[in-house]
Amino acid sequence: MSLWDRTRDALHEALTLLAAAGELGEQGPAVIAAAVVPVERPKRPEHGDLSTNVAMTLTKKLGVPPRAIADKLAAKVAGRGVVATADVAGPGFVNLRLAPSAITDELDAIRAAGAGFGKKPSASGERVDLEFVSANPTGPLTIASARNAVLGDAVGRLLEATGNRVTREYYVNDFGNQVRLLGESVAARAEGRDVPEDGYKGEYVLEIADYLKQARPEVLTGPREELVRTCITLMIRGIPGSPTQPGIQKTLSELGVDFDVWFSEESLHRWGYVPLALAELERGGFLEAKEGALFFVAKGDKATEDKERVVKKSDGSYTYFASDIAYFQHKMRRGYDRLLIVLGADHHGYVTRIKNALEALGLPSERFEAMLYQLVFIIQGGALAKSSKREGKVVRTDEILTEIDAAAGRKGAGSDAVRFFFLSRAAGSQVEFDVDLAKKASLDNPVFYVQYGHARLCSILRKAEASGHRAPARPSPATWSKLGPDELALAAKVAEWPMVLEEAAKLREPHRVVFYAQEIARDFQSYFTRFKKDPILPPESLQKTAGWESAWDHEKTRARLAWVEAIRTVYAASLASLGIARPERMDRPVDAGEDDEDGA
Repeated sequence: MSLWDRTRDALHEALTLLAAAGELGEQGPAVIAAAVVPVERPKRPEHGDLSTNVAMTLTKKLGVPPRAIADKLAAKVAGRGVVATADVAGPGFVNLRLAPSAITDELDAIRAAGAGFGKKPSASGERVDLEFVSANPTGPLTIASARNAVLGDAVGRLLEATGNRVTREYYVNDFGNQVRLLGESVAARAEGRDVPEDGYKGEYVLEIADYLKQARPEVLTGPREELVRTCITLMIRGIPGSPTQPGIQKTLSELGVDFDVWFSEESLHRWGYVPLALAELERGGFLEAKEGALFFVAKGDKATEDKERVVKKSDGSYTYFASDIAYFQHKMRRGYDRLLIVLGADHHGYVTRIKNALEALGLPSERFEAMLYQLVFIIQGGALAKSSKREGKVVRTDEILTEIDAAAGRKGAGSDAVRFFFLSRAAGSQVEFDVDLAKKASLDNPVFYVQYGHARLCSILRKAEASGHRAPARPSPATWSKLGPDELALAAKVAEWPMVLEEAAKLREPHRVVFYAQEIARDFQSYFTRFKKDPILPPESLQKTAGWESAWDHEKTRARLAWVEAIRTVYAASLASLGIARPERMDRPVDAGEDDEDGA
């Protein structure tokens, strides 16, 4: 049971006793029995460790002023369970200070659970199909699509950490006019002609054409359908031996994103799923013929806006929406509890259309959920980079990753930077990704700052081990009592990890984890700076002084090392949940200053 849950229990118990004593009115016992007690962290740490506004949520049902409820609750809960003191603020907030023993109990729990702290048992939640990226295979993976990839993967990690079974799925748009134009563009370049007016002009088209002329010339002269499928395969898997065309699959893998399922849109047509789905809609009266085309028309009370959409054109070809109807019917029938999809904000209308179609097919539309994210702006050399896939002018993810890796001298640095920058904003906010900043080995680079914080914790523990100082497996109450208010305050924040993890997963908001990791980094750095005269480990200069060991508080050192171990455990877990590396060693940042002489 988490520290917040134990606090809720203490508050509920206090309210139950007040109600039983008749201090909360006639309806008190019944109201309190069904009450949910909210607990949160105060906006200002000086107000307490935790806070509750339960008095204000209960006032109408109880018929008692919120301030009166809060006063009674504060008096009753103080000294109960994990709560040491309670004060009332404003119209009825109750601010709580937690008992030091309750906080150190959490430190024990963190150290015992290790990386599993805060996680829920596997398969205890929903079975989720998570579809994301699904970028058209008509060009390299752009940095804009990388935001989709990072967001989807992070949400998948959070869902898995909270007990859900997640299938990561990439829907390959390999049917229709766009992929046909890719094939026509490659054929034109292979023959030395200009690409069609609406075709693709990037250098990757020429490279595919050159590769096919050398390795698969028969494809260029064979059926266009085979050429199109070959081009799609090369876009996804890469051109063999090419250093410049790694393919969407490898680029995603370099970003730390791997899929369980690659589902072909074309297969829906090849196996007849599309006409079958439309036939089912027609039997239900949801299709109407107009001007030679066939329209899906949503009906009934559950139908929302955007009720009418073309599914079959007058020339007999199916629309993308027809494919989507069959696709989501197919996914729903695979038995998932939830279908989750990550989409650009410009696809907001898509959500309504799919819900309407699922309702028309008699499928539970409440299982369908979409996450919408905003645009990405790339800043290179202080200027905004512009992109156009058709013109072949795209900001490619693989090139950005390589550039940052080279600057950092470490494979994976680009992935860490892209993930951190993209996840540090809510999905509904636009992101400016400054590539030059992401390459800096300095504390003004936010991903470097956070990773350096983890490396510093590792450095402290390494130095302790080298000098013979170790944290006890389970510190005694006397040892834990050596921790001061600053250390207990940070320990209380570290104990919040299960709640942060659960909320971030529930709301599909990885940026909450980023903010949490940044807070821990900032607070530990602040502590580290302020306690230079009272360091965690005995400084080398002191150890040169005769008799220093008898004067040094070794018990405090042991308590602090156990505290550092717990912080590092949660810190590492938060970064792991984002797919960001947790380096144990890092070069000293160029702007560390004198207060960073310890290094990492």
